[in-house]
Amino acid sequence: MSKTAVYTVEVMFGDCDPAGIVFFPNFSKWMDASSLHFFRTCGVPPWRETAKTRGIIGTPLLEIHTRFMRPATYGERLEVHTSVEEWREKVFIHKHVVMRGETVLCEGRETRAFCVPHPEDPGRIQAIPIPEDIRALCS
Repeated sequence: MSKTAVYTVEVMFGDCDPAGIVFFPNFSKWMDASSLHFFRTCGVPPWRETAKTRGIIGTPLLEIHTRFMRPATYGERLEVHTSVEEWREKVFIHKHVVMRGETVLCEGRETRAFCVPHPEDPGRIQAIPIPEDIRALCS
């Protein structure tokens, strides 16, 4: 079972479209921020540190699925509840549930991989097996 981290968002006027509804890409921005927050909350060092000590540059996004149920508007406080739904050999599925109080507004799933610079071409990256110590911190 994965831990769950909660990332708080204050919706600003600039996050909304002319109708006053949160512009949909902002949910993706908040889920991305919550992904990083999840690892930091679980005790994983910052990516800058893991890049220096282990070569791990982060967890790039490979795929995203989002389902919107209710709108949000400026002045609201939202919570993004993030957990790992599934661990695979080289990728994991981050589940995000965006809530306003007890109301679910949006659900998202991201497929991500732990990556290091490619050994033959430093301009590219490659996925590595998920480090067991990081998996343990997050489970």
